[in-house]
Amino acid sequence: MLELFQNNIWYVLIVINYLLAISAVTTLLFRNINPTKTLSYIIVLVFFPFFGLLVYYLFGQEYRKSKIFNRKNILNQSIVKKLNASLEQTKSQLDALEDDFLEDKIKLVKLLQKSDKAPLTKCNTVDILLNGETKFDRLLEDLKAAKHHIHIEYYIVRDDKIGSKVLNLLCEKALSGVKVRLSIDDVGSSITRKMKTKLKESGVEFYSFMPVLFPKFTGRMNYRNHRKIVIIDGAVGYIGGINISDAYVNYPESEDYWRDTHLRLEGEAIVTLQVQFLINWNFVSDIDVDISEDFFPNKPCKDEIAVQIAASGPDTDWANIMEVIFSAITSADDYIYLTTPYFIPNPQIITALQVASKSGIDVRLLIPDKSDSWTAKHATNAYLDSLFDAGIKVYRYQKGFIHAKTLVVDDVFSTIGTSNMDYRSFNINFEINAVVYNKKVSKELKAIFLKDLESAQVMNPEAWIKRPKSEKIKESICKLWAPLL
Repeated sequence: MLELFQNNIWYVLIVINYLLAISAVTTLLFRNINPTKTLSYIIVLVFFPFFGLLVYYLFGQEYRKSKIFNRKNILNQSIVKKLNASLEQTKSQLDALEDDFLEDKIKLVKLLQKSDKAPLTKCNTVDILLNGETKFDRLLEDLKAAKHHIHIEYYIVRDDKIGSKVLNLLCEKALSGVKVRLSIDDVGSSITRKMKTKLKESGVEFYSFMPVLFPKFTGRMNYRNHRKIVIIDGAVGYIGGINISDAYVNYPESEDYWRDTHLRLEGEAIVTLQVQFLINWNFVSDIDVDISEDFFPNKPCKDEIAVQIAASGPDTDWANIMEVIFSAITSADDYIYLTTPYFIPNPQIITALQVASKSGIDVRLLIPDKSDSWTAKHATNAYLDSLFDAGIKVYRYQKGFIHAKTLVVDDVFSTIGTSNMDYRSFNINFEINAVVYNKKVSKELKAIFLKDLESAQVMNPEAWIKRPKSEKIKESICKLWAPLL
């Protein structure tokens, strides 16, 4: 019997493979997820034995349904419930804002308030920070001034030149009595054992998000924490696209120019940002956080800028960031200016952009000319024909790599955050965006977008159609994988 098994080992393994594949396909069909994504998995499972199963079990698990990420411990704490209740706008207050300047954009406020329990905060100061060198100058200054606590949650943290500055400062603050909590993503980040030891010996509470056995070989394994946020003393917050790494800082000796955008916040929006950090901290540390009022100091209102914090991930019931972007696009009357390093959208976003452009709205998309991902670049290219058909203008940034994730609509609505315009950000990763309803901020972001276009080249649809067939083949293959990228 054993000899028979050994002589037919490959046949046995193939049978086992396809039995498991049939089970996986059945699960996919019953989940009723996006048909394109389902078909992509089925093709991989059927035509790539063993490898297909590996891809499915690494990337195809659905944690949103299984609820392994528990938000209730934080959201149900009395301090958080009281704060959220005090910030939530009543119907009459929302009606007043609608009459004042929001008009049909008020539906975006209501959407986030209902689906994400994200209150609209009206007393905020918002500073747009361009590029890593500007962000880190402000961040290091704020960290030095910390008195009570520092909360940091990042996708990429490296102990290179800028990373060591930040991490060494965190050690100094922890030794001086400031409570420092640091959460990093285990796949995105790379910190030496020496620095990790220093952090812990200095009293920095330090955890990795969903640790993996071989982070260097996991690539874009599912359910990563792609957020980049800092909260200092519950009074100052940072959110945006800039990670803690030398790659994001344009040093004189840097080989490549990195164009990115971040926000510095003060005011009521820090409450929501703090809550989102604590939800993640509760998960990574597996410790019930004792929330004190010191996390939410009552600071005087400096500026009246309306902000909502939109968070999405496997711990939320809805794709909140995608939904608010979709609603913003469909509510546009004048223009839609979108910057993203990866444009691999779902059908809803594509249709919304096409309809807006065909309705006479000025729709412009800014993407990198040179990408840091071969597959993402060709997957992006696969969607451009559908944009050109609708009259959408597409620009390729030439000065370097543009990593900013921004959207501005009609001088009223703008968003800056961590979410790319792709399947992964919308449905898989943990992401967080600041949504700003303010004419001054929107006009500033609009001016930045137009300034970036000076370093970009508008694409010619007629010339694009004539690109080599070899490029079109690459695009088709990468588009097939788009739901998995």
